[in-house]
Amino acid sequence: MGRFAKLTGVLALTTALAGPALAATELSMWYHGAGGDSAERDTFARIIKEFNESQSNWEVKLQAFPQIAYNDAITAAAVAGKLPDIIDVDGPIMPNWAWSKYMQPLPIPEEKFAKFLPGTLGHWDGKLYSVGLWDAAVAMYARKSVLEENGIRIPTLDKPWTLEEFDAALVKLKDSGKFDYPLDLAMNDKGEWYPYAFSPFLQSFGGDIVDRSTYKTAEGALNGEAAVKFGNWWQSLFERKLAPGTSQDTGDHDTGFLEGKYALQWNGNWAALKPLDKFGDDMLFLPAPDFGHGPKIGAASWQLGISAASKHADGAAKFIEFATQDKYLAAFSNAIGLIPATAEAAQMTENYKDGGKLAVFYDLSAKQALVRPVTPGYVFAAKEFRKALSDIADGADVQDTLDAAADAITADIEKNSGYGH
Repeated sequence: MGRFAKLTGVLALTTALAGPALAATELSMWYHGAGGDSAERDTFARIIKEFNESQSNWEVKLQAFPQIAYNDAITAAAVAGKLPDIIDVDGPIMPNWAWSKYMQPLPIPEEKFAKFLPGTLGHWDGKLYSVGLWDAAVAMYARKSVLEENGIRIPTLDKPWTLEEFDAALVKLKDSGKFDYPLDLAMNDKGEWYPYAFSPFLQSFGGDIVDRSTYKTAEGALNGEAAVKFGNWWQSLFERKLAPGTSQDTGDHDTGFLEGKYALQWNGNWAALKPLDKFGDDMLFLPAPDFGHGPKIGAASWQLGISAASKHADGAAKFIEFATQDKYLAAFSNAIGLIPATAEAAQMTENYKDGGKLAVFYDLSAKQALVRPVTPGYVFAAKEFRKALSDIADGADVQDTLDAAADAITADIEKNSGYGH
């Protein structure tokens, strides 16, 4: 038997002993977007397909849940010990899930994400637990012609409106008699929008939902002098009919700015294309006002992480690294309009590249964004904040309402032994 024949025989025997090729290990992934934006789901499906085809060790399989039921599904699965390998998590919720042992730190060197917007990185207890493929930012929607017609200065990132300027602008717009209200705050959306969109106003006044220096109390932060000043101004917006209140119709919010019912609108980049299409170069996306302690907007959107129950954290990490390539960050932005997580990815998009129609939102996110309080107690505190702002808008006593919210949040922190802080 020749040398080649002998070698062939050895290879055949080795193959026979080894048996058939091993199948890829399945990685389960849960996602909150069933019934939501189909472009977002399609982009996730594309990334999963390309990851599965790029290697033979792992196969990601996606299960989607309606957003309204997603958090409850995660909690139930954690109790039952049936969490998937990969989960997506809303940025401000992540510390609670990490503290509750639903998640494990990412086994990925953090320097891999050195160029990511800060709001896209989810930290808890000094460790990185999650990373987002996009971020979101809020701006003051306005029309250049409306501001100029009413003699209102157009603010910039370097020189935003002051409290006095902003308030005077609202009064001037109301007195023009041309609008149902000068400002739309989307008061109809009573979910996470309230802490995401409105707590930055409080923080710019100098208050906060909790005291971030210790995370052990809300006393002084939510009910101190700065917070009360904010609360009084907040209540006055509705007393003076400068903004529609909590009974606002959803349809009015959706179309009011486009139809000219509202002069200004506090809204996110996810809704920016419709007014751009309608108003073209007349459309402006303005920075948050500075209420005394610097302009602030919210940060952190949905992010990817690994469940504590996963036995395949190495494979889950491979998928997350794959999904966070610039080309996929750009693909998500092009599909759903949100902010790419890196400047490099932004340059690969139509709307966020230099000179793009929505590039201003990347700058807003980079320069004004502040994450919601990074604590497991945020889940409870956010509900108290929402209730307090709604009650104050409806005419409740400002100091009493903020005192009650601060007491409830502080009691919850103490009940949970400080949430690990």
